[in-house]
Amino acid sequence: MNRSMKDYRFLIAVAGTVYILDQVTKLIVRSNIALGDIWSPWPWLTKYARIAHIKNTGAAFGMLPSFSDVITIISIFVIIAILYYFPRLPHDQWLLRLALGLQMGGALGNLTDRLRQGYVTDFISVWRFPVFNIADASISIGVAILIISMWFQEQDKQPSEPSQPAEHSSEAASSHLPEDVPGE
Repeated sequence: MNRSMKDYRFLIAVAGTVYILDQVTKLIVRSNIALGDIWSPWPWLTKYARIAHIKNTGAAFGMLPSFSDVITIISIFVIIAILYYFPRLPHDQWLLRLALGLQMGGALGNLTDRLRQGYVTDFISVWRFPVFNIADASISIGVAILIISMWFQEQDKQPSEPSQPAEHSSEAASSHLPEDVPGE
């Protein structure tokens, strides 16, 4: 297997898993719950968590509902950027690689919906939080991991607190005083 395919194995595994989970769950929802309907296994749970089949023409969590074409173009650019950037990442930066895999899988999942249907199927509804799907959750988790990973990298780059050289410490200064001090 050539080097470039080895570089993409992890990306394909993570993004592929997210993509399959996203598409299968959306298919189950579209096949079993009418658009606009809500399902919950127990009536008492409905107030807190439910499956709600929603049509989303906007971005994640229903933001920017009239920008579907722009979001489609941005998704394509994000996927291309990840494909370009991923093999250039050092192999030891697994958090960054995981973040990009999650983001790519989510972007592909929602892009597939936009191209196939003209909108994204959202269905996970928790309390009063906007309805979302596996792809949205994956993108959000990927962004959080990316931020955390970048923060850790910055912490590693910062030099630790420099220790003072011996000649500047008070102990060193007192040891350089002459033993016979005139006037004693």
